[in-house]
Amino acid sequence: MTLRRSNLFSSFLWLILMLGSQAVIGQSQNSFVEYQKTFARVSKAFYNKEDTLKKQFAAKKLSWPLKQLYIRSFKYNSDLQVWVKNEGADTFTLFKTYRICALAGTMGPKRMEGDYQVPEGFYYINEFNANSQYHLSLGLNYPNPSDKLLADDMKPGGEIYIHGSCVTVGCIPITDPQIEELYILSTYARAAGQEFIPVHIFPIKYKDARSIEYIEKLYDGDPGLKPFAMNLKKVYDFFEEHKKLPVVAISSKGDYLFY
Repeated sequence: MTLRRSNLFSSFLWLILMLGSQAVIGQSQNSFVEYQKTFARVSKAFYNKEDTLKKQFAAKKLSWPLKQLYIRSFKYNSDLQVWVKNEGADTFTLFKTYRICALAGTMGPKRMEGDYQVPEGFYYINEFNANSQYHLSLGLNYPNPSDKLLADDMKPGGEIYIHGSCVTVGCIPITDPQIEELYILSTYARAAGQEFIPVHIFPIKYKDARSIEYIEKLYDGDPGLKPFAMNLKKVYDFFEEHKKLPVVAISSKGDYLFY
């Protein structure tokens, strides 16, 4: 597919974001970590969880602290996977899977404010909220460039987070102990220079037979969902084979393109 010239810059910028840029962010690792620790909840989380995380990394022969983080979420399966990279490694290793403990909406992308939908697509962490009403939270860049083209022009919605407290009206909730771990991991990744920590949200695990059976029945009732979900599958398949993230761009129509 050919992109219009006016969209080339934004598409290649999106490409960089999805790979998890390692650009220097103007702060040393210690300064960002120490800044986060100035918040009481974060400081307590480090006190309670960091030693355990170190031991878990050592058991998996992973370097601590991590350098890069990748998060995959599966709506129907209610799983949130945490993938990390060893220093200098080319591929990601699965570190842990958290159970998503509440779900709002149905399968399919978020397209307007108030639809209670969890987004589907390719995002990155753009906010660390140490004083969240849901214990701790990590904000996602919804609406992303694709959503801005495909969602409601006036009210696409926003304020999508991975957070604690096990309640949701369209976010991704996990338990308080789990968000403490994920917040620590994200803090170290951000401090190491991963300014854009990728978060990919899929409707299902495409290799799971039960999930495929479910979504095929869903397509029978709403066939318009299938092209979008099958396009997302290309990134899922690439990562399953290579344990690397593909290049992602956005067409002038808002479609995801993969290289």
